[in-house]
Amino acid sequence: MHTIENVVGQGMCVGCGACSVVTGGRVPVKIGRRGSYEASLAAVQSADVRRASRVCPFSDESRNEDEISQPLYGKDQPHDPLLGHHQFTFAGRIADDGVLEGSSSGGMTSWTAAQLLARGLVDGVIHVGAASPGQGELFTYQVSYNLADIQLKRKSAYYSTTMADALAQIRGDGRSYAVIGVPCFIRAARLVGEEDPVLGKQLKYHLGLVCGHLKSQWFAESMAWQAGVKPDALESVDFRVKAKHRSSNDYDFGAKGTDDSYLSTKPTQALVGGNWGHGMFQLNACNYCDDIFAETADVVFGDAWLPEYKSDSRGTNVVISRNENLNTIFAEGQAQGILRLDELPADRVAASQAGNFRHRRIGLAVRLADDIREGKSVPLKRIAPGIEGVSARRLDLIRLRRKMSEKSLQSFESAKMENNINVFLKTMLPLVRKYRNVEFGGAHKRILTDYKSRLKWALASLRR
Repeated sequence: MHTIENVVGQGMCVGCGACSVVTGGRVPVKIGRRGSYEASLAAVQSADVRRASRVCPFSDESRNEDEISQPLYGKDQPHDPLLGHHQFTFAGRIADDGVLEGSSSGGMTSWTAAQLLARGLVDGVIHVGAASPGQGELFTYQVSYNLADIQLKRKSAYYSTTMADALAQIRGDGRSYAVIGVPCFIRAARLVGEEDPVLGKQLKYHLGLVCGHLKSQWFAESMAWQAGVKPDALESVDFRVKAKHRSSNDYDFGAKGTDDSYLSTKPTQALVGGNWGHGMFQLNACNYCDDIFAETADVVFGDAWLPEYKSDSRGTNVVISRNENLNTIFAEGQAQGILRLDELPADRVAASQAGNFRHRRIGLAVRLADDIREGKSVPLKRIAPGIEGVSARRLDLIRLRRKMSEKSLQSFESAKMENNINVFLKTMLPLVRKYRNVEFGGAHKRILTDYKSRLKWALASLRR
């Protein structure tokens, strides 16, 4: 059995903080040497270790997504192997362009959280927001009790955080909350609620975010450094600066230094690490996750990466609702003209994350098989280990991406030590080119061969 000891010992900890919460802080969760939160089991009593293992989302001693979601939603909702349970699937965004401009995508996540608070369905919202100056981090999990604070925490934060302090802060205060997080964090929150009845009663709504993978805090530092702001002078970042007249997935990255009066921006795709498919600065835990659409959440929000929506720079969300109260809120928002909603079949919602499924399902099977072959302990997943039926090209991409994740962390650590971003760039650029050649090389070669053939035929015709 793959337990929390294996998770922590093999660097698979995602830093959610569930283990710390259920043990009253006796399992510490702190920033590790590579810019991500990690639990430590040193000097922890065995009873606490076992309790921690029951809430760890990568431990076999915890319940998986199917075991958690079936009692919650299985009675009256269909189940899709890609989406999980679903009651209402749609694409949507806030109608007010002025408000939408300050959101990463369609603005549906923060709007829903605000509605839960405004309607008195919760007293507070537990979510990630920009940290206060001097905290040493750019983003942290925080608790919002008013609409203004929710608006301030609207944007995406691709940054390692932990729920430990926020959940410990609200435990037993007599209030109810909505918690927002990526799939493994929502699963962890559900497990905490089962293990700790006090928190279980307080966490009323679970709002999920579609996730490709989590990033080390170094991702923000690397992108900012390439934009001209060094790590030791970095004050704030904006991961999703919308660019008018460009597609919704063609956004900018912004960084502000302590001595700057403005945000320095660069097109995300022009920065090394900006291509999500390369997996740079990915946490190792994400190599073992098969949940994309937060299957244990009451609702999940993602980006509508579909042809009919990508051309709109304002951004659009895909949404899967599994809760009647939320369905009513969405319907009322649409009737009042506050929301623009289009019903979207489940298969179209799944199609918005086609690349993610290749990474989380096909890629996961390969990574599990590779690890088992090397004698490593791996968690029991809903995907069977194996490489059968996987093309040689896909195998190369999966393994190269994993290598790039590890190399990005190693090389950036060296870059920080030498105070030279080029140490990172010189290591990663050849790997980027190699990845591109594997990904597109075959097609390029076929096109070039065809072109040469046509050119040869044309020249022969001229000679005749």
